Amino acid sequence: MSEVMVDSVVTSSDFKAETIVDAVRHVVGTPNGVLGLHEPVFAGNEIAYLEECIKSTFVSSVGPFVDRFERMLEELTGAKRAVAVVNGTAALHACFRLAGVEPDDEVISPALTFIATTNAIAYCGARPHFVDSSLATLGMDPNALAVRLGAIAERTARGTINRETGRRIAAISPMHTFGHPVALDEIAAIAHDWGIALVEDAAESLGSTYKGHAVGSRARLAALSFNGNKIVTTGGGGAILTNDEELGRRAKHLTTTAKLPHKWAFVHDEIGFNYRLPNLNAALGCAQLEQLEGFLASKRRLAAAYERAFAHVPGVRFSREPKDTTSNYWLNAILLDEAHAERRDDVLTALNEAGFGARPAWTLMHRLPMFAQSPRGDLSVAESIERRLINLPSSASIRPRDE
Repeated sequence: MSEVMVDSVVTSSDFKAETIVDAVRHVVGTPNGVLGLHEPVFAGNEIAYLEECIKSTFVSSVGPFVDRFERMLEELTGAKRAVAVVNGTAALHACFRLAGVEPDDEVISPALTFIATTNAIAYCGARPHFVDSSLATLGMDPNALAVRLGAIAERTARGTINRETGRRIAAISPMHTFGHPVALDEIAAIAHDWGIALVEDAAESLGSTYKGHAVGSRARLAALSFNGNKIVTTGGGGAILTNDEELGRRAKHLTTTAKLPHKWAFVHDEIGFNYRLPNLNAALGCAQLEQLEGFLASKRRLAAAYERAFAHVPGVRFSREPKDTTSNYWLNAILLDEAHAERRDDVLTALNEAGFGARPAWTLMHRLPMFAQSPRGDLSVAESIERRLINLPSSASIRPRDE
């Protein structure tokens, strides 16, 4: 086991789901209907920009809002190049391709992640290889990563090989779970020592920082998502971030059907992908990015209110940002003590019946039938997190009652 977990001193009979419901109600009030897990906020120039886009007739894959959206992302993140694409999964797929992931390679990723990470690996014809998570970050544990590579990996002329499968380990892809940055320096150092490409899954973490730098801003390749439930949305959308100008040029080429620039000729020089973000979606994204600072401030106030509310609730711990980071707190999370893990579904039922759109963590990837045979290390911490984590309503529009 990667980390030690201490059972609660609260007895099972003393642990009550209603106490957790009361704590959430203390923060957000009594909902009128259902308070969703993460609802978008449209309070800026969304309508004006959409109207401008429609009147221009450039609503599809080219237009000035796409260019503006990419430049805004570069300015906000500090990355040298941002390439807008149709969704976060497409961004990850392109990142893996750009990193050199080939059929029958392996990509190391956390078992505790949204399926997009793992699907994007499979789209390359590669195999996911799962490692454990950290209780501190909820993301990839660098210690577990180092132990796993030490046990199965070998440097060869072909690259780093998994001795047990004979496959090349082509990439490592940490994901910033619910907006909490992973221990990037440690993971990057391990990737460098083994000669393995690092692809940062920053889909959930726009606005989060690690040691003062925006996540994804120092990576050779990183992916963002702008799905309807993200802190900033384009309806559906994503982006590739890179600090390598040539990789940025190639990312744009690969995701725009690999078409060579020409006024009228349709010449494509390789198999590319129609992953272009429509101008209409980019218009929405520009208006959303203008409000990011306010969204972040609102979400941090909500997280602080949840942390205060759960500080004295027995048997429960609020998941706060790790050391040396600022989290966007995309989704607020509580962890039941291990002794009460079997009560998770009781708590989820009580919360949802009270009108709070709470949910559990994702099913771990190695439990899904299509990835059940994938190589993996010890996953005991991820399995513990899965048993006892609950996400709470986290929209930027929620104003804590104790403000």
